[in-house]
Amino acid sequence: MQKIYIALFLTLNAITFSIAQNLQSPKDFLGYELGTQFSRHHQVVDYFKHVASQMPSQVQLEKYGETNERRPLYVAYVSSEENIKNLETIRQNNLKNAGVLDGNSSSNEIAIVWLSYNVHGNEASSTEASMNTLYKLLIEKQDWLKNTVVIIDPCINPDGRDRYANWFNETSSQPYDVDQQASEHNEPWPGGRPNHYLFDLNRDWAWATQVESASRLKVYNKWLPQIHVDFHEQGINEPYYFAPAAEPFHEIITDWQRDFQTQIGKNHAKYFDANGWLYFTRERFDLFYPSYGDTYPTYMGAIGMTYEQAGHGMAGLGIMNDEGIELTLIDRIAHHTTTGLSTVEIASKNAQKLNTEFKKFFDNNALKYKSYVLQGNADKIKSLTALLDKHDIKYGNANSGKVSGYLYATSKEGSMTTTANDLVVSTNQPKGKMVKVLFEPNAKLSDSITYDITAWSIPYAYGLNAVASTSLVPSKPYNANKNETSVQSDAVGYITHWNSLNNAKFLAALLEQDFKVRFTEKPFENNGENFDRGSLIITKGDNKNMNTFDATLAEIASSFNVKLTSTTTGFAKRGPDFGSPDIKLVNKQKIAILSGNYTSSLSYGELWHFFEQQLHYPVTSINTDDFGQVNLDKYTVLIIPNGYYGRLLNDANIEKLQNWISKGGKLIAIDGALNSFADKKGFGLKRNKPEDSTKTDKNITPYAEREREYTKNMITGAVFKSNVDNTHPMAFGYDNNYFTLKLGSSSYSLLENGYNIAYLGDNPKNVSGYAGKEALKGLSNSLVFGEERIGNGSIVYMVDNTMFRSFWENGKLFLVNAIFFVNNNSYEL
Repeated sequence: MQKIYIALFLTLNAITFSIAQNLQSPKDFLGYELGTQFSRHHQVVDYFKHVASQMPSQVQLEKYGETNERRPLYVAYVSSEENIKNLETIRQNNLKNAGVLDGNSSSNEIAIVWLSYNVHGNEASSTEASMNTLYKLLIEKQDWLKNTVVIIDPCINPDGRDRYANWFNETSSQPYDVDQQASEHNEPWPGGRPNHYLFDLNRDWAWATQVESASRLKVYNKWLPQIHVDFHEQGINEPYYFAPAAEPFHEIITDWQRDFQTQIGKNHAKYFDANGWLYFTRERFDLFYPSYGDTYPTYMGAIGMTYEQAGHGMAGLGIMNDEGIELTLIDRIAHHTTTGLSTVEIASKNAQKLNTEFKKFFDNNALKYKSYVLQGNADKIKSLTALLDKHDIKYGNANSGKVSGYLYATSKEGSMTTTANDLVVSTNQPKGKMVKVLFEPNAKLSDSITYDITAWSIPYAYGLNAVASTSLVPSKPYNANKNETSVQSDAVGYITHWNSLNNAKFLAALLEQDFKVRFTEKPFENNGENFDRGSLIITKGDNKNMNTFDATLAEIASSFNVKLTSTTTGFAKRGPDFGSPDIKLVNKQKIAILSGNYTSSLSYGELWHFFEQQLHYPVTSINTDDFGQVNLDKYTVLIIPNGYYGRLLNDANIEKLQNWISKGGKLIAIDGALNSFADKKGFGLKRNKPEDSTKTDKNITPYAEREREYTKNMITGAVFKSNVDNTHPMAFGYDNNYFTLKLGSSSYSLLENGYNIAYLGDNPKNVSGYAGKEALKGLSNSLVFGEERIGNGSIVYMVDNTMFRSFWENGKLFLVNAIFFVNNNSYEL
């Protein structure tokens, strides 16, 4: 019998060896050595398919989505033959450890490691390394796979990667040029970093606004790996960065997560030291903002890490850095392959401990706040539940009663009377720590020097009243209200309220189907119901040529879950009648947006995505290279995104804009675009210039303390409570306060001749996030949103970018109002 077992063992090994012999290396499959060319995305996919076809017992390939440009998104599951056979059991055991699935895990021996590559398209060495890592795991590291499942996403951002790879392959010299000034080291706008809509996908994990992120999260949350690595590239003069991360660490990160990061870093260092490769740790890349590829997994129980290789889009196939060292793509691939394999190695050596500590992470008893209760507009509540669904976070409806705790609106302790329509999100669920991170009023910051914004609290971002309770608030299953829309044959028209982005989408759909729509600038009462400023009115008289007026209107309203109130008269019980000059026709605006050089590609992308994927309203993108020849009279609205326009908006182009505005055009300038109009002749926008109290001390501040001293002048994404004139059309649908996300310390005085729509008063204080004391001084009596009339037109100043990363949901209606409601007097230019 023993001889039979030995013979069977030898036979199985021979079969495995035979299959492995048929497995081609990346070089043999692609026809070139990795690092001598940039592989296009389809070639990478083809290689992963080849490996899966040759070793199906150890590699499973799963398509989890598709990009906007129709490129496929894949993950590969790599492990031993036995583990692949039991892959679903391993997955379920891990989720049982996390409490996501009921029951006890039947095994505590398998580590789960997820390796993510190329979230930034022009940090392109990592996808090349993914192929190399896959091959080496199967050919050289079979022992590690006995107790480890490795999940490989070879390219998170295929659209950005191919934008970069195609450009470089078209542009580069043969052989490559190492001169930093060569064209192949200087990408054209917008570069390969972002995705199709020019979003930074490494800032989109928590908000999941992009199709790549939303698709990936469906798979990620089915697994919840114990280790997640995000492979990046940085400047050409920084050799390599790996864990442990820098401060600040978010307070929910456990001692084990901190310690194991250090163990992993030491394991990497062993290999780098042996090869004479330079590296650094504990600098720059902190673990705080929740929407990164290292923080999001960390808050879901993993050891989340960023690995940064020198290179970036500037490096190409090879470049001479400032130290006179040639940095090649071959080097970069080798370094990323080494850290990837090293991560799997240490996971394999610590599989049981990883499982044990992973399970401990999901004990949420020590969290201060047990429940967050949110109330407000039903559309905003529904929008929030859509976000929570992406993360598999549970929620319910409140019972009628009273809840005490921290009130977000006042930043004080208090109480709130709840209704059955309010939302309850509690921390007594597996993802309770992520709930804390997303909802906490003001995240504890251990160090003011951070890599990103320091405030993002969901209640502020979604414009909802909220209370954070230290007691567990009971809830019942969530029930989204469905508005029933009915038509009335004798109705003269229909009315709907205006208080959410959903209403804006409804308006856009009506305009696109050529409905004539009116809005009111004053409150009124009709048919026993009160309607506030901004409410929409759709009358049969305005739409005489629409044969199916009632049915089509009802169908559109139903698709957006909009409640329509029918009325048999335009005569108001209180306020203006339908024919009043205060009830105006909404113009079907012709909108243009600047794009190209000088614009922030991210800011332009936020707007592009908003109009195409959220509002569904057409816009025309005008390239800045063509601005001098563009006939602006074709457009009623021009939006200038955040950017640096010193060279573009010269005297001649400023005069061109002024003439266009004077004829009735509407210019909307966002964030950095305001620099081109501030303190300029013909515009009322003025910079605030407070006295700098640190000026006398600057030259005696020690060199080593300069960076920290400068943080006194910084605002790193903090939330402020602003005052709002909600009688102005730009603020229709808002209360008299708005929580704004301020991304920097730029400050502008209140307009002397214009409308100060939202502003900060005397001595404003940040309610969440970091703001230096000197920066705060400069914000007193400063503008947030304003309108200035020039001739027949207007310029709208948006100091704070409400579209930033598309997650500050409550700010988006300001932009829509600016487009359709502000200075809406002329029908055409």
